[in-house]
This record gives sequence, C-alpha cells and structure tokens, in this order.
Amino acid sequence: MLAKANPSDHELKQILKAAKTIAVVGLSANRARDSHRVSSYMQSAGYRIIPVNPALSEVLGEKCYPDLASIPLPVDIVNVFRRSDFVPPIAEEAAAIKAKVLWMQLGVSNAQAAATAEAAGLAVVQDSCIKVCHRRMLA
Repeated sequence: MLAKANPSDHELKQILKAAKTIAVVGLSANRARDSHRVSSYMQSAGYRIIPVNPALSEVLGEKCYPDLASIPLPVDIVNVFRRSDFVPPIAEEAAAIKAKVLWMQLGVSNAQAAATAEAAGLAVVQDSCIKVCHRRMLA
C-alpha cells in the first residue's frame, strides 16, 4: 500500500501555525542527537515540548512520559524520532489520544502507521524534519 503524499506547503504551514503542543517520541537528553536539537529549536520557537521516553524523567525542562497515553494534556503533533518499524503502535497511541498530526521525522516513514493515523482523522507527515519545515515557512 502506498502512503499518501505529505500535506502541501500551505497545509504544513497551517498545521505549524495552529499547533501549540508537540509530544516528541524518542526525545533524547543527549544534546548532540537530532531529536534534542530539533525539539530545542521548536521549544525556542514557542511550542510546548512533551518528551516521550520511558528511560528518562526530564528533558528540556519538561517532565518525560513513558508513552503518549500517560500525557495528561491535549497534544497537537506527535513527532516521531524512532525507527520506521516502531511507528505503527505509536500511530495507534496518537489516534487514541486524539492528536491532530502524526509527524515522522526525516528518514522515518511507515505506510501502515500512516493509514492507521489517517483513518483516525490525523494529518500525516512522513520523512520530513519539522524544524526544517518551520524554518522554511514560519521563521
């Protein structure tokens, strides 16, 4: 099954403008990791970053949660920094918490996860860096 194309630039800009809270699955405390650098940038751009990593208690000054279901507030974007084969259950969790967008970072894509998220009404972005999109469209 082929995944749908990513949203248009206009749609991506609207997603980024409307979003306030980004849950980052796989956020690392290591400042050299892409997940940390991208999340730090998005935080400095005004987004609330919610780290999702069962091995950590805090990242970027925010409490870390073991999974999406544990987050006690609404999430606009679920940003995924995990291997592509780990994304389907994350898509199911994103749908269950009623996130608005499943965003798979550069190098991450999964047709099954995309189909699950789309069937639940989420917008889906695959193989795209949220920081690069934000810089190009809103910075």
